[in-house]
Amino acid sequence: MDNPSVSLAQRQGYLFEHRYAPDLPVLLADEPPPAGTGQGPDPVELLASAVGHCLSASIWFACQKYKDDPSPLRTEVKASVGRNERNRNRVQGLAVDLHLGKPAAELAHLQRVLDTFEDFCTVTQSVAPAIPVTLRVLDSTGAVVKG
Repeated sequence: MDNPSVSLAQRQGYLFEHRYAPDLPVLLADEPPPAGTGQGPDPVELLASAVGHCLSASIWFACQKYKDDPSPLRTEVKASVGRNERNRNRVQGLAVDLHLGKPAAELAHLQRVLDTFEDFCTVTQSVAPAIPVTLRVLDSTGAVVKG
């Protein structure tokens, strides 16, 4: 893996353009009102999105390795924000619900995938030592298969 980079440029106030690569669209990020205008995700949402995407991509990759297709995946991440001992807002936890698009019974190697896929998620494994990440994996019937 190379060393990814992003370039941020302020448009106004808390609204920033995030540029990832010349051929990718610009992502706008902002703070919610009253500080910002809410024209894009805020930094906490971007963090939650990165964790959710990495876990989703990791389980997809692991399933594909065994020729299983969990599509369509759907992932929800809820961030808990609260005050620390210095009365500063901090992300105190991320709760991830990863929904498989198939019943568990249709994914022959699901248990093997569930036992290992988290270890390959670069973002989650980097964030988790500082911010607790709880994960539930549910199949398309709503049954909790992990968590």
